[in-house]
Amino acid sequence: MTAGSSRVFKAAMLAISVVSALQLQMETASAEDRPAKEVFGHMALPSATGSQPIGSYAKGCQSGAIAMPTDGPGWQAMRLSRNRRWGQPQMISFLEQFSQDAQKIGWPGLLLGDISQPRGGPMLTGHASHQIGLDVDIWWRPMPTPRLTAEQRETVPFISMLDKSKFLTVDDSKWSPLNARLVMMAASYPQVERVFVNPAIKQKLCQTWTGDRTFMGKIRPIYGHDEHFHIRLECPPGAPNCKPQAAVGKGDGCDKSLAWWFSKEPWAPPKKDPNAKPVKPRPVMVSDLPSACAAVAAAPSANPEGLAAQAYSPAPATRQQSVEQVIQAAPALQPPSDIPLPTQRPTLN
Repeated sequence: MTAGSSRVFKAAMLAISVVSALQLQMETASAEDRPAKEVFGHMALPSATGSQPIGSYAKGCQSGAIAMPTDGPGWQAMRLSRNRRWGQPQMISFLEQFSQDAQKIGWPGLLLGDISQPRGGPMLTGHASHQIGLDVDIWWRPMPTPRLTAEQRETVPFISMLDKSKFLTVDDSKWSPLNARLVMMAASYPQVERVFVNPAIKQKLCQTWTGDRTFMGKIRPIYGHDEHFHIRLECPPGAPNCKPQAAVGKGDGCDKSLAWWFSKEPWAPPKKDPNAKPVKPRPVMVSDLPSACAAVAAAPSANPEGLAAQAYSPAPATRQQSVEQVIQAAPALQPPSDIPLPTQRPTLN
């Protein structure tokens, strides 16, 4: 290559890089003006960028997510059509270890619920959290033998641990000491920040657990969570954009904070002002999330052939797509009908 042609080549490459940078800026600006759940809820694949949790568990996104394999020696991923088995590497490693340890205590295998969307962020329906790839739901139901088929993973019902004929009471015909060992084991890992369970289950643990109670305080009561428990990992080292929660307080949580859940206050319907004019809720926009999330939404998609396990995706994209193109392709990713709509409840603490 001559000196002249070399200069032309370098100038052309510079022009291409400038155009690409301008295109990314335009895509980022376009994403910021859209409801976050529409943008992130329609992403089929993760970004082809380094792995990072960005923002807080209920207000953020994730870059460079990887998929939890659909099957492993000690687990099966459920509801694959939701495309919500994407997490940070720390979460995937944790689940692989937890599944092995669970089998050692006699648990047949984990049925894994939602982790996060390919790029995290708010969802079209369901969770308020699960936005940065560090949350996961584990079914109380153990993995059966033989293993579930793909169709069964979409249709097998949840099993509640509660006696629905009584107020906040665990059904002793379903609950067992092995359930207790499993959730207490989950809380024992140093990278686990919190484990959310139904208040009745927390009370059951407080009343019956006779082993080490060091990590009992990590187990937090919350609405729902009678059909699964929710594990939350701490912000990993080297993740400066991850916003941690306040530390769990001292004690085992078997005190007046738990007793509150058995009073009328948590279950009373919210008081409404009869004279107040109805206000249409404002959707959370991408611009409301950490600034890096718009760039995550507009970033090129990872090549599915290079992923450890390809996620469910009716039409995977292997090149950079505009936010508009992603949303236009959304009809193939309709939200499942069995995900309950979120209600106005306190944030997970």
